[in-house]
Amino acid sequence: MRLTSRLAALLALAPAFAVFFVVYIGATGWTIWISLTNSRMLPSATFVGLRQYEALFANERWQVSVHNLIVFGLLFIAVSILLGFVLAIAIDQRVRAESLLRSVYLYPFSMSFVVTGLVWQWLLNPTYGIEKLVRGWGFPAFRFDWIVQQDAVIYTLVIAAVWHAAGLVMAIMLAGLRGIDEEIWKAARLDGIPTWKTYVFIVIPMMRPVLITTLVIITTGIVRVYDLVVAQTSGGPGIASEVPAKYVYDYMFLAQNLGQGLAASTMMLIPVTIVIVPWAYLQFGRERRG
Repeated sequence: MRLTSRLAALLALAPAFAVFFVVYIGATGWTIWISLTNSRMLPSATFVGLRQYEALFANERWQVSVHNLIVFGLLFIAVSILLGFVLAIAIDQRVRAESLLRSVYLYPFSMSFVVTGLVWQWLLNPTYGIEKLVRGWGFPAFRFDWIVQQDAVIYTLVIAAVWHAAGLVMAIMLAGLRGIDEEIWKAARLDGIPTWKTYVFIVIPMMRPVLITTLVIITTGIVRVYDLVVAQTSGGPGIASEVPAKYVYDYMFLAQNLGQGLAASTMMLIPVTIVIVPWAYLQFGRERRG
């Protein structure tokens, strides 16, 4: 009877395993193989070793893309987690119209990154956006033209991305805060511990699984950011706001250089793997040890 149950379970899981090995493992292996060939518009079997990767790292556009991704990622992670946590703390005080506030904060996340990018492109445009509005209020010297400045345009993407994702981070953090036992708060008050110390030294360490999950969610989204960049800046001015995902798309479909595009795609896979594998080990390894 037990053997029959196991066979039935394996049979039920067979399609999922097939999809995993064929779609994920198979597609990943094919991507890596093509990146080692001289494929142009169509896949080629001519092996060229690491030549595509040498060309990739010598390409100024790729260097700018990686630099932008690092700056964007670090700022986006820090600001979105901090802002989301502060918003969660504010709502956790049982404020009035809590449901309305949660909906307002989550509303940007319900929109696609394309819509978000177009909205912020309009807001940041110095011709008819925030700059023109403030100057119309009587401040003719006011300037907020980051979106057309090569050294500042990446920060406009951070602003738009944080506005888009802070509500999601808030919702996750709020769930974590609501999971803290009320007795802990009572004990902290009885001991005379200031509220900020309670959050820093007690609540935040207890929310470590929530923080790690949030970090994984937003980090994997950073690596594949594409639609926000295309909608808001199109990678400009020049190549000042290029990101790896746009590099991959342009080389695969516009430059018709499949080998180069998949070499860049393979390099994008590395940071995702570095984040996902330790997280999966911690999550599932802890459950099995438990």
